[in-house]
Amino acid sequence: MTNEILRINLKGDLIGEDKGPEILEIASGALEDGNKKCLVDISDVRYVNSSGIGVLITLLTKFRNKGGDIVLINPSEHVNKLLIMIKLKNIFNIAQTEEGALEQINT
Repeated sequence: MTNEILRINLKGDLIGEDKGPEILEIASGALEDGNKKCLVDISDVRYVNSSGIGVLITLLTKFRNKGGDIVLINPSEHVNKLLIMIKLKNIFNIAQTEEGALEQINT
């Protein structure tokens, strides 16, 4: 088992059909290697569609099913409002900084 933390930095639009399979493949590989913690920096994500939300939920499920977790870092105002509107703000761990995310994931 490793104590390493997978870091995923997303930029632009999170449209699941475009980036989803690649993101999930990276996460699956990390989980196979024993990583159980993931930080997802979404500070540079402008827009998320329903497929993009599906990718984030799938990531969360994959890590939690292995006894791990993910933390979303610094969602934009648009993404934050979306998470509140679709009632996912309380499902995801969210931090405003990478330091805050590291504190959350390591507790």
